[in-house]
Amino acid sequence: MTATRSEPARRADERISDAGARDEPGGSELSTPLDLLLSEAGRGPLRRFLPGMSGVRLAAGLARRPGAVVGRAAGLGAELARVQVGRSEVAPHPKDRRFADEAWAKNPFLKRTLQSYLATGQALRGLVADAGLGYGDEQRMGFIVDNLVEALSPTNSPALNPRVLKRTIDTGGGNLLAGGRRFVKDYATAPRVPSMVEPDAFAVGEDIAVTPGSVVLRTEVFELIQYTPQTTKVRSVPLLIVPPTINKYYVIDLAEQRSLVEHLVQAGQQVYCVSWRNPDARHADWGLDTYGQAIIEAMTAAQDIARQEQVALLGICSGGMIASMVMAHLAATGDLDRVAAFSLAVTVLDQHQAGLPSALLSHKGAAASTRASREKGYLDGRALAEIFAWLRPNDLIWNYWVNNYLMGHAPKAFDILYWNADPVRMTAAMHRDFMDLAVRNALTQPGESTMLGSPVDLGTVDVDSYVVAGIADHLCQWESCYRTTQMLGGQSRFVLSTSGHIAAMVNPPGNEKASFQTAETNPADPAEWLAGATKVRGSWWEDYVEWLAARTGPERNRPRRTGSAAYEPVCEAPGTYVHDR
Repeated sequence: MTATRSEPARRADERISDAGARDEPGGSELSTPLDLLLSEAGRGPLRRFLPGMSGVRLAAGLARRPGAVVGRAAGLGAELARVQVGRSEVAPHPKDRRFADEAWAKNPFLKRTLQSYLATGQALRGLVADAGLGYGDEQRMGFIVDNLVEALSPTNSPALNPRVLKRTIDTGGGNLLAGGRRFVKDYATAPRVPSMVEPDAFAVGEDIAVTPGSVVLRTEVFELIQYTPQTTKVRSVPLLIVPPTINKYYVIDLAEQRSLVEHLVQAGQQVYCVSWRNPDARHADWGLDTYGQAIIEAMTAAQDIARQEQVALLGICSGGMIASMVMAHLAATGDLDRVAAFSLAVTVLDQHQAGLPSALLSHKGAAASTRASREKGYLDGRALAEIFAWLRPNDLIWNYWVNNYLMGHAPKAFDILYWNADPVRMTAAMHRDFMDLAVRNALTQPGESTMLGSPVDLGTVDVDSYVVAGIADHLCQWESCYRTTQMLGGQSRFVLSTSGHIAAMVNPPGNEKASFQTAETNPADPAEWLAGATKVRGSWWEDYVEWLAARTGPERNRPRRTGSAAYEPVCEAPGTYVHDR
């Protein structure tokens, strides 16, 4: 199905196509990791690993540096010789769990196999570094080489992995039969990657997404959930959460004691959350303006129910990008005073050199991907999940390859991975609009993008903001998230959480290892900020509650019920849209 082609849509398509036609020789330095997912999801699995012109430039760079190639080859040869005579000191990283079995250290054959693998991997990665490539090409080729090296790990082979060999003997080969059945099941349908969690490991509304509440507004685009207060007194100004548009909302409402919503409600906040509909081809023309208008409607409902003139707004990942544009729209129309506080979690607005994933995106890939989604009417969320997994092959591919297929075990139940395996589709128009923002890095330039007819200038958003990033985030590099503090016009508090993209958000109190970093000032250079930051023990959730409380008004008696005369509850939380497949 092809979306209705408005004039703005046609111009956006032309900008993306033009960028593809002039794909720069040094590799793209623009686009967020989110945009990489949106681009690569429209391509075949094998094409994602073809080096293209980056491979040509790698070969040319090495040809200009024959001494480096000879040095690497000689070094590898010498190291392999030391391996064979038992004098090599090459060893895996102490935290590399793949080689924890003592056989890798004590069995002479396995030890030599491991050391040969490690030495070869180091040499291959070194060649990429020696080639003198530009930022984008070096990142792309590093990604391809890393995936190749990780795929060749001896732990991935049933004939070399000592744990698998022991398991095969113990089960008489039953583990491989069970693993074979799992392999056929997993690769029969998208996403064609090992299952990270069983499809029945959790049930939405039963053991995850269980914080009590009601759907108080249902439109064609979203449902609005109002959570039932759990304290006698509540803050006057309600908080509206805008979740990602490429996943279900319940990443902020996982299992009990691991739910950000639950934590906020128990701290006395009035909490509302948008639950996006899972669109299909009928909704192909829903673009940024559609979702921006939905946020405005949700804000209005929350204000009316709470009988307040303001709301606090929290946007997450792609939801944060849209919410930021809505904030600029409110500033342009003189309505910014409707927002008492603005928060962003793992959201990248400035797309320049946003890490490895951003470098992997080419403009040609963006143009091809938007054409594919336009023909279908949407971008399949399962394809996005596949790309996400290949960005962390050790953790999300080969770990489960060994566990599921070689050991014959079922993957362990983990609420975050269950949520990750429950994606939603993205409309063709939204896909196009996101790619257009990426190609032009439009949010960094005032007036280069629009929201609901208003030019977007993030510098006019002078509301206090709270910006959260994860130090190990492979999707939204924390340095890129930090640059948001330089783009918004108000006072920003930047918080650097532990862990990666999702675990940085799912950070409940009580974890002795949890910590975050923050600072009193936000210099332009992220490295300078980090050098001056203070490490705080505990979860950033508690810091966020304190920050919110100072900006969401005085306490008042909690409302006697959810909804209002104008917004009667439609059903109990988590609603119906969250169950759409």
